[in-house]
Amino acid sequence: MPSMLRKSLLSLCILLLLGLAHGGWLDAAGRDYTEAGFKRALVTFGIARGLNGVISVAQGTEVAFQPAGVGVNFAPGQILDPANDLIERFSWVMLVSSTSLGLQRVLLDITAWTGTTWLVTLVAALGLILLWWRPRRVGDWPQRLLQLTLLLLVIRFAIPLIALAGEGVYGLFLQPRYAASTIELEQSTERIGRINESTRQRLEEEGAPGLLERAQRAYDSMVGSLDIEARTAELRATVARVSEHTIDLIVVFVLQTVILPLLFLWLLAKLARGLGRWLWTGSG
Repeated sequence: MPSMLRKSLLSLCILLLLGLAHGGWLDAAGRDYTEAGFKRALVTFGIARGLNGVISVAQGTEVAFQPAGVGVNFAPGQILDPANDLIERFSWVMLVSSTSLGLQRVLLDITAWTGTTWLVTLVAALGLILLWWRPRRVGDWPQRLLQLTLLLLVIRFAIPLIALAGEGVYGLFLQPRYAASTIELEQSTERIGRINESTRQRLEEEGAPGLLERAQRAYDSMVGSLDIEARTAELRATVARVSEHTIDLIVVFVLQTVILPLLFLWLLAKLARGLGRWLWTGSG
């Protein structure tokens, strides 16, 4: 049987949590933060698919230059293959992250439902009544009801607390990394798109040229071949940046949508269990 002090602390804690549940402030904040994370995931998923699209276009193009009769091929798709593989896997990560955030939104709606809140309130009220007014032959029902109350309160507040904690970690540590990485992927998409456009224009110029056109093409091939090394270097640098920032985004979303929710849920369960033991038995 808990002491009077512990009974008072337990009752006060439960009443405060019930007031918070009926007030709805925590649920509204959790819903806003979950919605913000979901929108970020969808935007990032769209950026990844756009980059994957321009890389796929590049993989199907190749331009041949023949300065002084020596053939030189420019095949951007071969250079971009590693980045394309990584982007495809990143798209799956973003799909999982979006699904996780969407699931959190649904669970938040369920736990914040008025019926759920009143169910927790009813169980808590019965537990508190038996705790303070202990009729004969009730056995360990007060303890069981209070343990059930703590469990229901953990379930009731788990999702909004996870959303608030995750958004707090994002704002403190992950937001600069996310912003820089998404900007870099957008710029890389534009750069590869410009290279695709110049390659397409080169292919459209192919045909059956006359003498003057052959002379002009020979000159263009010489100039173009001199530019191949610059374009290749630009593409390789783009691949390196895309790979680096894609991995950064994978870290951001896996941490915020998978690892942190599981960690916070585990901590909440441990906290509730330890609190229940301390309040009831006085053991740590």
